[in-house]
Amino acid sequence: MKKNVLMTAVILLGIMTGCTDSLEQQLAPAAEVETELTTRASSGRLSTYTPPSYIDDYASMAGWDQRGSWNLANVHDPTVMKADDGYYYMYQTDASYGNSLDGHGHFFCRKSKDLINWTWVGSTMRRQPSWVATKVNEYRAKEGLPAIKHFRYGFWAPCARKVRNGLYRMYYCIVVDNYIGNGLYADAANFDNTWTERAFIGMMETSDPASNHWTDKGMVACSSTDRGFNWGRNGKGDWNAYFKYNAIDPSYIICPDGKHYLIYGSWHSGIVAMRLNPNTGMPYENIGDPWGDISKYGKRIYTRNINSRWQASEAPEIIYHNGYYYLFLAYDELSVAYNTRVLRAKNIEGPYYGKDGRDCTNKGGEAYPILTHPYKFNNSPGWVGISHCAVFDDGEGNWYFSSQGRLPAGVNGNPYSNALMMGQVRSIRWTQDGWPVIMPERYGDVPQLTILESELKGTWENITLEYNFGQQCSSESMTLGSGHKITAGFHAGGKWSYDKANAILYIDGIPMYLQRECDWESNPRKYTIVYSGLSNYNSIRNRKSYWGKKN
Repeated sequence: MKKNVLMTAVILLGIMTGCTDSLEQQLAPAAEVETELTTRASSGRLSTYTPPSYIDDYASMAGWDQRGSWNLANVHDPTVMKADDGYYYMYQTDASYGNSLDGHGHFFCRKSKDLINWTWVGSTMRRQPSWVATKVNEYRAKEGLPAIKHFRYGFWAPCARKVRNGLYRMYYCIVVDNYIGNGLYADAANFDNTWTERAFIGMMETSDPASNHWTDKGMVACSSTDRGFNWGRNGKGDWNAYFKYNAIDPSYIICPDGKHYLIYGSWHSGIVAMRLNPNTGMPYENIGDPWGDISKYGKRIYTRNINSRWQASEAPEIIYHNGYYYLFLAYDELSVAYNTRVLRAKNIEGPYYGKDGRDCTNKGGEAYPILTHPYKFNNSPGWVGISHCAVFDDGEGNWYFSSQGRLPAGVNGNPYSNALMMGQVRSIRWTQDGWPVIMPERYGDVPQLTILESELKGTWENITLEYNFGQQCSSESMTLGSGHKITAGFHAGGKWSYDKANAILYIDGIPMYLQRECDWESNPRKYTIVYSGLSNYNSIRNRKSYWGKKN
């Protein structure tokens, strides 16, 4: 339901568009503790550094005929995997500024060797698979409903993974944008007080992503309900969704023990984990019809509101790292308010805990920490809508976070600039207590030479990422002075210290994880030092994350 509404919004905008875990303790600086630094560039000379040159406001080159110059323009809901040929392959939802992708296929691909320069590849699905219409009408016959003759589809949120050498799988979502009752397009004029039809997750395979030839394997799951055939809706203000689990936003993981899982869900009641057959990529057991007993459609592992079916969380992404499963989530509407949270568990099926110690599997609730949020550094309009992430590694211990970012409305006088969707890649560092932090500046391949304490003195911009629906978090100044004193701005009057061995700057005891990155707001662009950090999240007042940049 939500994706249908949002696709319509994009079109209108773009007329041109388990185990028990304890509360985490903040660790003091310790030189003997190894902390991972994430970047592909590990050496080189800063004096010869050349920053990325592509533009963020791509309105002038958004047309289909300009796709060879897009780089990361027109990216929405990315998924990224590294293949045997050394390339990173990025796939995405069909949404685009000005609907420039319409009519050219689905689930488009681009590739890169360096995560900065991306080459357009093309669509992975030339036309919608016939099995969707067949399956919908098969279900409708069982429900006593007439067959739908004219379908309208939405193509959303693929997830691509390498299974083993020579085998790759892509799980994808197709939304059926017709009303259940009358079978007509889900437009206001056709509203018949029923919900829209179910969404489907399908799967494709390839042996060679470079060929861009994928073989469709059919249906994996669909939206399911515990309400039988009671699909009536009490007006458009009724958000008590008919479907309990919405078959949207798949994420696929191969666990260390060899088990395969599909994690999926969007808004309707929460996120579920479904076990898969490793050989086929299909459900491990027969899931049955999607009404009544839907226990085989997955086990719920997260809900933002355990008492609601409409709860503004979606886009799960799951990875395994150093003994934990990390569940990344997108919160709120995608045009501005989108922000990213993360939970972790010892078991793939949970329970998943936040950094504040909350059991979000069994109790539900807000997931913390906040990893991304609408923000604004100086000399820039900043970014909004930063979520629905892909989290991936390079096979050498380096981790990355990719998502779309949207420009705010009205940038460069363009009332539709919020429909500009730029693909973004950021480095991840892992805190000493095992949580990911996302660098505030996008990855720029800056040489990661040791950061000296003398480089830290001077003026910084700090952004405190506190949850503020639909608002950008703005920067404030901070000055690190001599004698390890904070002389102005953020935490003025406090102390700072530096753990050079682990590249951690402490601001009044708050660990900020440093990295050299590109300053995308400066003109011309240049290298700088950035940080990302987390409070201890042990109280409501301490639910803060931090981004910073050296001026």
